[in-house]
Amino acid sequence: MAMAKRVKVTRHGQTTIPKEIRGKFGIEEGSILIVEAEEGAIVLRPVPRLENLAGSLAKFARVKDVKEDLDRSREVEG
Repeated sequence: MAMAKRVKVTRHGQTTIPKEIRGKFGIEEGSILIVEAEEGAIVLRPVPRLENLAGSLAKFARVKDVKEDLDRSREVEG
């Protein structure tokens, strides 16, 4: 059975994702979500963090090395 909660939308279009749902999907402050309209529903999908993909990327590079490369590239862009 799907987990359902009622939430209120503010005048700025913001709402709060209930704690139980954030916990179930690992959503925390700073998480990125994809928002889609799908068959009459609004769907929020968490974008996986690099650290969570470590197993699938293990044969290509270490997570620590990739993260350091990303951090360096962000410093150059900023």
